[in-house]
Order: sequence, then structure tokens, then C-alpha cells
Amino acid sequence: MSLILAIESSCDETSVAILKDEKELLANVVSTQIAFHQKYGGVIPELASRLHIEKITVVINEALEQAKITMDDITHIAVTRGPGLIGALHVGLQAAKTLALIYNKPLIGVHHLAGHIYANKYVTEFRYPLLALIVSGGNTELVYMKDELDFQIIGRTLDDAIGEAYDKVARLLDLGYPGGPIIDKLAKEGNPIYNFPHPKVEGKYNFSYSGVKTSVLNMLQRLKNNNQSYEVKDIACSFQKDAVAQLIDKTLLALKEYDVKQVIVAGGVSANSYLREEMKKNVPSKIELVIPPLWATTDNAAMIAKAAVAYINKGLICNLEMGVDPNWELEDCTKNNK
Repeated sequence: MSLILAIESSCDETSVAILKDEKELLANVVSTQIAFHQKYGGVIPELASRLHIEKITVVINEALEQAKITMDDITHIAVTRGPGLIGALHVGLQAAKTLALIYNKPLIGVHHLAGHIYANKYVTEFRYPLLALIVSGGNTELVYMKDELDFQIIGRTLDDAIGEAYDKVARLLDLGYPGGPIIDKLAKEGNPIYNFPHPKVEGKYNFSYSGVKTSVLNMLQRLKNNNQSYEVKDIACSFQKDAVAQLIDKTLLALKEYDVKQVIVAGGVSANSYLREEMKKNVPSKIELVIPPLWATTDNAAMIAKAAVAYINKGLICNLEMGVDPNWELEDCTKNNK
């Protein structure tokens, strides 16, 4: 029997999960900091680190209590090593190292984005080769996987991530933080009556979102200068249609070149209802589309536990000298992690 205790603290969620025999999730406790950061319109790294320190022990104990086990029962300890906020990552890693040292348990350093991808294993097993679309507040990437933990990034954002663009546009429209869920909800009530220019991007699978935000800003200024009335819901709808169109277009373009069995959507923005609908409409029926359950879209330790299974199976056990890597590349997620 294996019992993996996983810790995730890369940004503004303190989470601990316990996974039994690679499949049964006994606990997935998440303490979110959103309410603390909302007043600032985004995550404040120093505040995030302090809140992680306050919550980490509480969340660990709650996970063990939910699973009805003790630390002596745990067989492996997994932790997010990167990428993320350096201070936040340190809190999780030091907690994991301490537990590994005291209880003499193997330690596994897991890549955060690998975790987002492997969250989809709670839905189904992977069939290789596959294409993963990672969409979150900090990342927008198209990843080709020939095998377990074999990541080839074929496309990525050249500036803002899509989730970052949602937050910035929400700020322009005075909608609050985080912007993604607010815009997604509002867009359902609006009409896509505004056209935003599609950016010309170097690299056929790459993305760009900074220009979309600027286009929204320029349109708002133009409407106000001309004393023209507008509906915020229409701007939200128009922005969302344009932002998601980039994702769909690049994914379909990649599917013409890469012969894959599955398309996987991963990351916080995979919770977006319009993106889910468009992926279901556009991915060819011969290819299996895998979309994570809503609970697994945001940062959580359950996804780190699932990814840790792949690391363990490849013998990727770390020593206690392992440090965090806030800029860890996904393609290097099995290298230099000892």
C-alpha cells in the first residue's frame, strides 16, 4: 500500500492531499487566500508567504485527520518545487523536508504544471501521445507528450498569460479580482459586438494576450471620449470570445501536425465555461477530449499527488538538499530535481 502526502504552496493556496494506492483520494484540504488579496487586485507575494506559514501546519493536520491516518502511515512526501512565488514555495518545501527528515520518508519534488496536467488522471488514464493545453494565471502553453513525464512545449505565450489578461481586463472594467470567473459569468449575458484585433505572433503555436488588454483599454477610452454608452457585459463577452479563439485556433492547428490520441485541458482557466464549450465543439470526435472536474482546476495538492505517482514510478526521489526553483521549466521537470 502506498500513501502519498502532497503539499502545494506555489501561489495563494495552501493545500495538502493524501492519495492511497495511486488512485483513492483520502483528503484534499485547500486553504485559499483570495479574500486577503482581493483588496489589492492581485496576489501580494509577501502576504502570501506569511499566510502559508500560518496555515501549513493546520492544513497538514486536517488532511491527516480526514484520511484517518498518522504520519507513520505515510509512504512518500511530495511537494511543489516550482515554478511559483519563491517565498510561498519555500514554506511548502520546508514543511515537506521537515516531515521527510523526522519520519524518514522519501521526498519527491514535483513541477506545478505537471500537477495541473496530471489532475486529469482523476478523470481517465492517459493515452499517449497526447496534447495538453495549459491555461492559468501565469501560464499559457501547448505541450506535446509522447510518454509519461515527457513534455515538449510547442507553443507558449510571448507576453501575458490568458488568466493574467482576464484579471487585467476585469480591472479595467472595475469588476474585481480574480477576473476570470467574473468575466465568464458576465459574458453569458452579453453579446460579442466588439471586434478586437488578433495579434500577429512569431511561432505558429505561440500566443499573445497583452495586446488584447490594450485593445480593450483603447476601446473604453474611445467610447468615453465620444460620450457613447456601452454595456460592460458586451465588452466582457467580446473579450472572452477573442481570448478563447486564440486557444482553439492554435490547438486545432497543432492537431493537424501532431497525431495524438487525447487532448487535455489543464490549469485554472480550464474552469472557464466558454472554453469548455468551445473545446467540446471543435476538437475532432476521433480524439478523446479530457477536461478536469472543477475542483481540480485551481491549485490543489491532489494534482501534485497524482503527478508524484509518475515521479515515483521513474525513481525520481530527491534528497534533503533540494531547493525551490521559481522558474523551473516544464521540459526540465525530471532533471536537476535531486
